[in-house]
Amino acid sequence: MKLITSAGALAVAALVAAPAYSQQDTLEPVVEQASSINESARQSQLTIDQISDDMQERLQQYKRIMKEIDGLKVYTAQVEQQIDSQESEKSDINNSIDQVSYVERQITPLMLRMIDSLESFVELDAPFLQTERSERLQQLNDLMERANVDVSEKFRRVMEAYQIEADYGRNIEAYTAEHEIDGQQQDVTFLRVGRVALIYKTRDGQHLGLWNQQTRSWEELDSKHLPEIDEAIRIARKQLAPDLLMMPLFANKSTSSSNNGSGQ
Repeated sequence: MKLITSAGALAVAALVAAPAYSQQDTLEPVVEQASSINESARQSQLTIDQISDDMQERLQQYKRIMKEIDGLKVYTAQVEQQIDSQESEKSDINNSIDQVSYVERQITPLMLRMIDSLESFVELDAPFLQTERSERLQQLNDLMERANVDVSEKFRRVMEAYQIEADYGRNIEAYTAEHEIDGQQQDVTFLRVGRVALIYKTRDGQHLGLWNQQTRSWEELDSKHLPEIDEAIRIARKQLAPDLLMMPLFANKSTSSSNNGSGQ
């Protein structure tokens, strides 16, 4: 009886074990397939994450580019305005150049007439600083013949010469130069008081002369005027402070013929 029971138990165990082994063989492919699917899903998720990151980066890049484009649009609009302004200035400059050519053609004859007038004025003026003034006029004439000097520079030099001549009438000056006295050249001190008086004095003070513009000649002055002349010379040389001067002058044509410069 016990043997039969044991044999039955073994048979039952064999029957139970057989389906278990069969089920295990059946599940293994399923598990492997599931693992493969999970790995594939993980790889897909990584790919999706990578794509998402790339899209975010490209989106940020797009935003930066659009911002740069907006800035470039503003810059381009500003540059276009500047170009329009420059074109307008260019047109104005071209018109000015045309006008300059016209002005140059007109101003050159004007400058030549101005120099001629200045030469005549100097010739008729009192004979002071004759060498300096003659050289200035000669330089102007030479300058007008030079083609490598701009018209503006020539005009500036002409106006400068006029200004210098105008200043002679508003200042006082003392300088040393040679002067012919009694047929002999002597070093004398010239005193110019504007264009009102032109006086010379020899070194020893023995000879004094006053230019008479009406007769265009030098006339002797009395030695009594020497103190006033010496004082005026010192003022002109800035050795004394400016002061009221009592100077010999020719009052007018009627008095100059009978008065050797005693008018004040």
